[in-house]
Amino acid sequence: MARILIVDDSPTEMSKMAKMLEKSGHEVLQATNGADGVALARQEKPDAVLMDIVMPGLNGFQATRQLMKDPETSAIPVIVVTTKDQETDRVWAKRQGAVDYITKPVDEVLLFQTLKKALATKPASPRQPDA
Repeated sequence: MARILIVDDSPTEMSKMAKMLEKSGHEVLQATNGADGVALARQEKPDAVLMDIVMPGLNGFQATRQLMKDPETSAIPVIVVTTKDQETDRVWAKRQGAVDYITKPVDEVLLFQTLKKALATKPASPRQPDA
């Protein structure tokens, strides 16, 4: 299954999403703010990132923009997961490079549909030459 990085400052939301993902066999990485999320994504190269918007310090829009501008992480799909449900937030998330947008409370079926779609569009890792 996939390695998913959750970036969210809410312990409750983090726990809910992690449980959903882990029971389906995904490996979960966690960061509680945008700066740590960017650093962890650069270090671990997860298959996808679930990014909250409203966080102290580096917010989710800024963190997504940093990930998309970095050649090391630009191919990692970012799905925004937030309580913000305005069309302007959706548009702004896409402009930062997010592939999709889900509002909280997170619907498990929608989360997995969105994640499956995002993982399907992720470019394959470069193949290593055979030895």
